[in-house]
Amino acid sequence: MTLRKIAIGALLVAATVSACSNTEAPTSVTIMAFNVQNLFDNIDAPGKDDKAYLPLADKQSDAHIAECNTIPVESWRDECLSLDWSDVALDHKLGVVAQAIQQVNNGLGPDIVALQEVENIGILERLRTEYLADSGYRPAILVDGPDARGIDVAFLTRLPYRDGAALHWFMPLEEFADRAADTRGVLEATFELPDGSLLTGFSVHFPAPFHPTGMRVTAYEHLQQLREQVPADHNVFAAGDFNTTSVEDERERLLDRYVRPDWVVSNDLCDGCAGTQYYSRDQSWSFLDMVLFAPSEDADNAWQVRSVEIANQLPAQVTADGTPNRYRSAERTGVSDHWPVLMTLEPRP
Repeated sequence: MTLRKIAIGALLVAATVSACSNTEAPTSVTIMAFNVQNLFDNIDAPGKDDKAYLPLADKQSDAHIAECNTIPVESWRDECLSLDWSDVALDHKLGVVAQAIQQVNNGLGPDIVALQEVENIGILERLRTEYLADSGYRPAILVDGPDARGIDVAFLTRLPYRDGAALHWFMPLEEFADRAADTRGVLEATFELPDGSLLTGFSVHFPAPFHPTGMRVTAYEHLQQLREQVPADHNVFAAGDFNTTSVEDERERLLDRYVRPDWVVSNDLCDGCAGTQYYSRDQSWSFLDMVLFAPSEDADNAWQVRSVEIANQLPAQVTADGTPNRYRSAERTGVSDHWPVLMTLEPRP
């Protein structure tokens, strides 16, 4: 598999002229959205349903077995009973996640990574300091949220960032209140671009596709409300797992209704890209993972999208069928059931 990329036509011409005249290329910033598929530590966290992600030796008690046997989904029940999330398995998982991040930007990884399905700041800091040490990322940004499993959204970045990152949690519609424990907040942070202008980002993980569409509608509306509170002179992005399948979007037109009027959408600039996630049951591709961008209203601070890529060059990311290769602990194969999407920004001329 190769990285698929589209660049806006006028910018390709500008880049060619620049190369021919030996002038310095314009400054750029890269943003990656990456659902890392259950990046858990292997320590039981009180109050969180992380019992599947423990070493097998810690799963032998009658209490653990009885609790696992209450899980109605067979694959989740089996994982709870038999997954060996040992130190060796965790080391391997951290290693392949790091390799997937560092496959871009000449081995450094993106300037900003918006991550989903991270258990806590401890495991993310371990990824940063032990496996991404050469990438120069600043201390990770993660605020613990209310998700029952304990999975959170987060940021890694090389760019300077302002204090005061905030997690905005939203309550689903009243009719879905019983599903509230299976939702994540929206993490907001503001970064300083190389020219001194500001970039406010949101890392998101919307309710899963098996939940009603109304829950994702609420999430899109919540994101828009947050965006409207960002100062007009900031550039803005939202990146992560929006959990909107191609089937649902075709039926409900969610992107047309809630996204495209106000954002540049990574899907629309990724020519020839099938998607970031594949559903084998109905053999369909979806762009569950997206990066959305809106420029500053101040022309002096405004940036623009240069290109979009699907980052899937790492062999471990791709199955023999050419689809995302989910991580399998026992076999030590795969990385994640999502491919990362990468957006490159540059200052407007």
